[in-house]
Amino acid sequence: MTKPSAPRRHLPTSPFKAPDAPAAKHFILGDRVTHDQFGLGTIIGVEDGVAMLVDFGSRQARIVSPYTRMDKL
Repeated sequence: MTKPSAPRRHLPTSPFKAPDAPAAKHFILGDRVTHDQFGLGTIIGVEDGVAMLVDFGSRQARIVSPYTRMDKL
């Protein structure tokens, strides 16, 4: 399995539009979430803009920002 490469940077002199940055996801304590790898869980801890502590029932995991694999239910 290959590691994804870093996103390409946009040159200021390029005639093409710069790619939009993905919108930051916001979660609060108690939110129900789903994660691509761990499944359903509940936010039990918040480190503002850094990470979320999520209880997935069988395990707890610290999910770091930008939370690309996690969605709010």
